[in-house]
Amino acid sequence: MAKKQFKAESKRLLDLMINSIYTHKEIFLRELISNASDAIDKLYYKGLTEKISGLSKNDFYIKLTVDKAMRTLTVSDNGMGMTREELEDNLGTIARSGSLSFSENEAGYAAEGEDAKAATKAAAKIDIIGQFGVGFYSAFMVSSEIRVTSRAFGADTAYEWRSEGADGYSVRESARPENGTDITLTIKEDDGENKYGEFLDEYRIRNLIKRYSDYIRYPIKMDMEKTRAIPVSGEAAQGVDAETGPEAGPDANADAAAPKYETYIEEETLNSMVPLWKRAKSKITTEEYADFYKDKFSDFEDPLKVIHTGVEGLVSYDALLFLPARTPFGYYSKDYEKGLQLYSSGVLIMEKCPDLLPDYFGFVKGLVDSQDLSLNISREMLQHDRQLKAIEQRLEKKIRSELEKMLKDDRENYEKFFAAFGATLKYGVYESYGAKKDILKDLLLYYSSSEKKQATLAEYVSRMEEGQKHIYYAAGDDIGRIDRLPQVEALKDKGYEILYGTDPVDEFALKMMNEYDGKEFKNISEDDLDIEESDEDKKKAERREKKYHDLLDAIAGALEGKVSSVRLSKRLKSHPVVLVSRGGISLEMEKVLRQMPEGGDVRAERVLEINAGHKVLKALQKIYENDPKAVKEYAGLLYDQALLIEGLPIEDPVHFADSVCKLIEKTAG
Repeated sequence: MAKKQFKAESKRLLDLMINSIYTHKEIFLRELISNASDAIDKLYYKGLTEKISGLSKNDFYIKLTVDKAMRTLTVSDNGMGMTREELEDNLGTIARSGSLSFSENEAGYAAEGEDAKAATKAAAKIDIIGQFGVGFYSAFMVSSEIRVTSRAFGADTAYEWRSEGADGYSVRESARPENGTDITLTIKEDDGENKYGEFLDEYRIRNLIKRYSDYIRYPIKMDMEKTRAIPVSGEAAQGVDAETGPEAGPDANADAAAPKYETYIEEETLNSMVPLWKRAKSKITTEEYADFYKDKFSDFEDPLKVIHTGVEGLVSYDALLFLPARTPFGYYSKDYEKGLQLYSSGVLIMEKCPDLLPDYFGFVKGLVDSQDLSLNISREMLQHDRQLKAIEQRLEKKIRSELEKMLKDDRENYEKFFAAFGATLKYGVYESYGAKKDILKDLLLYYSSSEKKQATLAEYVSRMEEGQKHIYYAAGDDIGRIDRLPQVEALKDKGYEILYGTDPVDEFALKMMNEYDGKEFKNISEDDLDIEESDEDKKKAERREKKYHDLLDAIAGALEGKVSSVRLSKRLKSHPVVLVSRGGISLEMEKVLRQMPEGGDVRAERVLEINAGHKVLKALQKIYENDPKAVKEYAGLLYDQALLIEGLPIEDPVHFADSVCKLIEKTAG
């Protein structure tokens, strides 16, 4: 029979369809099963609207048949089937969708019918998966030939469409006992790069169904080969062989007593059919949610929180989201792949879709299922899909509101969540020049110096001292180390609460927010803490500055190039010395930035403060009065001491050690 040419122009188009649109060969089975589901949907809808008797939803099915000897895989359904014309129109024209055409026609029917509203609603429930009509051709990725045998509902004759690829196709009369379609793929021979034979393996097929098509609403059946033991009874059980008798010896007895096995064929249903997220929340137990999460997302712990939501309207979708109880391995590495599973009407179309969540909610695991998204859609198309963007915006609001609720009603679990993923929220505040700070600021937690536990910014502000202008914070490697900083002591003494930031991003995020509820953030290591002083304290400070002016100048001269100035401190209580910063870069920010590959030689402007009430200042004054040049050695020691307190490296450890030894010798002498 002469071949007909595809109506879509060239071989190049088909090559593009099967080699570029789909990146994984295994999805061909997903596409064919989705087409079979559509065909059943059409017939089921026809039965409802035309009141055809004898069409029960329980009678519909999809059947997979494997013939390893012939290297064929057949996908069968008992759905609507196709006429000869429909075979040519739907399969002879690349990128023509019979499903799309059907749903458009039925929508038209609904608009013209007497009960337009009810009919339109019924048409919407068809929920046809296929849209672009290119999914069928993905089967050529694994097939050397495709045969489609179809008999339309109500027709007496079946027809066979056959093709070996872009060279064309043929259609001829055939035979099929009932309505429906058989798609038979002749699987390609294995080559050096591709093991096509895996698609004839029953267990590989089972896994693909579980992964991509588990929630197709009709049963997907396949005959599976199984093994069972043959019961041993009678004389054989006593070790007596029926032919040789007991005289056959011990070996014969052992063989007779050994268990025997036989293989048999059993039809199995491979899909669950009813997605958990489609069930009423009131009918799903906590254990069911937990089991689903652990099985689907390979976690051994129950989730901290489940978010089960659905939206109907201009954009309709169901979402089942989970907050993990722990940080996944490699979560904060650049190689960690974030994103939700994306389904179209129960069919998986993307394992990890990063476009459904902003990065700062990348810790959320789960899935989204929408009938408004096309099944045959590429990652590039998704990035520009308006419906996807609308879903993302709604999910963002939902996750934020659920986190706020968790913070309010389940503080213990929220703090567990924040310990694992709080840094992600802080990065979200810092990124995009603080564009999302208003969304995230009330979700942040910081350790409180006065409460000795995690606190929100709102809680801090509610406890501020009367007349306090700033929200004071300190940044460092850990809470214990921050708590021992010299700067902390004076602020605590004045009754000020301090927030401790131990994540590298903390200070960057706080500076990006700049203020909260009208209160500016202030690092306790900044040169000006803006704390009001009494007139008496101001006069006392002026007298001290005048008294030690020459000494401070001498120390500043000795440390030229290392600090911008040396002054008496208003923040120190018991500690002799401290380094503070001036300008936009703090000492802690300097440490963080210099650890980054692109950080370069970032350096904070440093100011050395000396405790005016400490004995070391008086000792330095005596040394200066007796030998001004000797101050240089002590100035270096004070500076190195201040560096060590801040957790910064000293420039010359050997010189520092030698200086300490010389000081000991002088003291001993």
